[in-house]
Amino acid sequence: MLIHPWDAPTEDAEWQQWLAEHDFGQLAANGRPGEPPMVQPLHFAYDPARREVITHLARPNPLWDALEDRPTVLLSVVDDYTFIPGPWQAAEDQPPEHGVPTSFYAAVQLTCTAHVVDDPEEKAELLQRQTSHFQPDGGSAPVTAGAAPYGRMLSGIRGLRLEVHEIRAKFKYGGKRSETVQQRISERLAERDGPGDAAARTHQQRRLAAAGTPTGRPSS
Repeated sequence: MLIHPWDAPTEDAEWQQWLAEHDFGQLAANGRPGEPPMVQPLHFAYDPARREVITHLARPNPLWDALEDRPTVLLSVVDDYTFIPGPWQAAEDQPPEHGVPTSFYAAVQLTCTAHVVDDPEEKAELLQRQTSHFQPDGGSAPVTAGAAPYGRMLSGIRGLRLEVHEIRAKFKYGGKRSETVQQRISERLAERDGPGDAAARTHQQRRLAAAGTPTGRPSS
């Protein structure tokens, strides 16, 4: 993932907070020699204290064979994306039709080593951690190896711990453009108010404020 200086996080807290609020991504793994790479969509829970991601998949999933040969994987999380028409991006001294269209988005990529979890007790503990993340208010029975209602289902899944080695983050929200152009884009996003527009505008205004730019109005 190319990360220009103007798209890099302003500080670690920016990507940390964003990742804490986004727990669905795509896990990419190299296939066996001669086979294509594999990409698995999944829910996950990221534990910043342990620097690990936990998840699980069905036992028949072909991803397991790939992980045996090549346990290095990439977890990619992308959201808050929207399309920016060319005229919105035109510089102050350009005609609108000369503007270049682009995409706005936030992305975090985690390079990890995959560790497969097959022990029933360890799987139960992993699943309980996931359940606590996604259902903090409870409502489900505890996951206990050998006990109803979920114990007998543990044999049908395998747990997965992803040991995180590197995290790369990108917030592509027009940071290369002048303040005037960025404010124009924000106004257009508010007017269009399509899917993803509000989140993209929030990111853009937040990053403008972090750069010391007054938000909500064009510069003079």
